[in-house]
Amino acid sequence: MITDQDLYLFAEGTHARLHDRLGCHLLPQGGADFAVWAPNAEAVSVIGEWNGWDPSADRLVRHDNRSGLWHGRVAGVQRGQVYKYRVIGPGRHYTVDKADPHAFATELPPATGSRAWTLEYDWNDAEWMRDRKARNALGAPVSIYEVHPGSWRREDGRMLGYRELAHALADYVTEMGFTHVELMPITEHPFYGSWGYQTTGYFAPTARYGTPQDFMYFVDHLHQRGIGVLLDWVPSHFPTDEHGLQYFDGTHLYEHADPRQGFHPDWNSSIFNYGRGEVRSFLISSALFWLETYHLDGLRVDAVASMLYLDYGRKHDEWIPNRHGGKENLDAIQFLRALNEAVYREHPDVMTVAEESTAWPQVSRPTSSGGLGFGMKWNMGWMHDTLAFMRDDPIHRKYHLGRLTFSLIYAFNENFVLPLSHDEVVHGKGSLLDKMPGDPWRKFANLRTLLSLMWTHPGKKLLFMGGEFGQGREWTHEGQLEWQLTDLQEHRGVQRMVAQLNALMRREPALHEMDFSPEGFEWVEAHDAEATVIAFIRYGRGGAEPVLVAINLTPMPRSAYRLGVPRAGHWREIFNSDAQDYGGSGWGNLGGVSSKPAPCHGREHSVELTLPPLSTVVLKHEPQSDR
Repeated sequence: MITDQDLYLFAEGTHARLHDRLGCHLLPQGGADFAVWAPNAEAVSVIGEWNGWDPSADRLVRHDNRSGLWHGRVAGVQRGQVYKYRVIGPGRHYTVDKADPHAFATELPPATGSRAWTLEYDWNDAEWMRDRKARNALGAPVSIYEVHPGSWRREDGRMLGYRELAHALADYVTEMGFTHVELMPITEHPFYGSWGYQTTGYFAPTARYGTPQDFMYFVDHLHQRGIGVLLDWVPSHFPTDEHGLQYFDGTHLYEHADPRQGFHPDWNSSIFNYGRGEVRSFLISSALFWLETYHLDGLRVDAVASMLYLDYGRKHDEWIPNRHGGKENLDAIQFLRALNEAVYREHPDVMTVAEESTAWPQVSRPTSSGGLGFGMKWNMGWMHDTLAFMRDDPIHRKYHLGRLTFSLIYAFNENFVLPLSHDEVVHGKGSLLDKMPGDPWRKFANLRTLLSLMWTHPGKKLLFMGGEFGQGREWTHEGQLEWQLTDLQEHRGVQRMVAQLNALMRREPALHEMDFSPEGFEWVEAHDAEATVIAFIRYGRGGAEPVLVAINLTPMPRSAYRLGVPRAGHWREIFNSDAQDYGGSGWGNLGGVSSKPAPCHGREHSVELTLPPLSTVVLKHEPQSDR
């Protein structure tokens, strides 16, 4: 039942549970209630399998003269039946069949109908839900494995369903030690090749992999295995497919009418009108729906920069300034703040993560202090600079060391996630391994160095599937990853190393507790361009022992390389990316080194290290009493 309070919140833009009021709701006694927002339509009816798709059989009526809602009770509707709305626009010059914006389930694409559905499920993840606040905390170890469900692994060319994927993925992620899985959008999308980023079903998991209950089983099973699940969610734009949100009631309802505001030239898609309260309510409800109904642990919000800037992807005469003459999208800013406030008010134990590629201030700071309110933000600058540096032949790297160290100037301005995502291994960019310079040995050594740099750098980690074993070719959504490569020693070595890095990050408080605090990081060496070596200390909270990270970015081993250390005593080598088990040459420090009272780098004590070629070594201080 739609109440006056529902109507008020809907128009205000603060209704967070529209899915409880709009859409199709099956009734215990049979039939269903339908409600849809189409304020400018002259007539709306429900057409479906039960009425032979007859638009005259089940007409909806206006709820009132202000809200724009149409509703009605329809007999004969059964669970699983397909339906759409027949919408007749203003002047009866426009007639279209629309999928339900609030549908819980859909037909299997390329079919575009909605399905009448219910969302009952017996969850078995109470232990995870009770403890996930600690698992998602800013000081927790977070290592995210980004997955495209349709191309991670296949059987005889067939895509795995949600239930099959649940078991296979949970086994693998557990073996590899990742803490979370991030799914590229599984919100229903008509074009598989969009990877889910052209969404039409903001309340429906794609039918390509199964039913809503199958997806619930997926999340439930990963939770029971101790793995968090994040969803890539797209409130920035939507496709222009006729059955979708575009021109929904014969007018520009969800999108701006002016293409300078309502059409995205980069993606040939429509842009939400965040100035409409009903649109904000729709999107906020979608976000909370996934968190509540599917027990998801967070949302990675796609393309935030495109929302924040009115001139994003446009030439100087292709956009309309805001009321102050600026390029900031004031309505989108208001929406993003309201979104994060709603999410963290209802679910303080989840995370929202912004993919924001500019220097917009305070993305991951509270709205109360002027921020956008996200929990974390992707560090796109770190990604671009680091990959540019690693692409260089090592002989040239000494001239560009600042690219690698620059990220620490701003590393604590936001709560950063370090992303090596799908975007870096598509559209002719090559795989991570393919980006690395040199012969095969150097390519693998460089890749191991890149990954170990990422895992020791302040910030949470995100790696796209395939990067953990050195996928040979760039990713394609058709087919599966090159799993056969893991039978080869070099690829298997990278895979072993990533598993060990995850274990190291979880085990060592210094490598995760203070990811977002400058007190957790200290440079030892940031300027040795000639040797092209960097070194730093990571600290944990309280009495956690610090770790020393030293990275040699050339193929020349460095012997007796002296580094100042903050504490006297023994420094045990706890990781070495050049280990033979990872495919390296086996150089190292024979288990560790003891400091000497020899001043270096402004510290009273120092250690002499062997730095293997193209490698990262990590040493942990051991209190004297332990030896």
